Amino acid sequence: MPTELLYLTLVALLTTLIWLPYSLNLIMEHGWEAAVGNRDQTHRLAPWAERARRAHANAIENLAVFATVVLVAGALNKFGAVTAWAAAIYFWARLVHYLVYAFGWIWVRTLAWTVGWICCLAIIWRILG
Repeated sequence: MPTELLYLTLVALLTTLIWLPYSLNLIMEHGWEAAVGNRDQTHRLAPWAERARRAHANAIENLAVFATVVLVAGALNKFGAVTAWAAAIYFWARLVHYLVYAFGWIWVRTLAWTVGWICCLAIIWRILG
């Protein structure tokens, strides 16, 4: 499996798992009915859990871009050292982004997001270059 597709898979796995902490907080604070209900009423989460929820939403939004550029680069046979490094760094940047977002470290969060954004631009550069 190409490195880029491995890291795309890992990013997708990360994105599918990071809802668990804030969902567990919802269950612990408000019970199972709140977690499995229709969410007609909003329930307060702990501040860290609310930040984790927002980090998850951000991960989903950014996965659309990352997946698109990795798959296009693969379809065009543009994989190489730049795209492999960019995909690997993107994964670690997203993991750091989630953790520091949940902890509330705003400047590190912004830096991690920016690193991921630059990784997507590097892959786009390979596609268009």
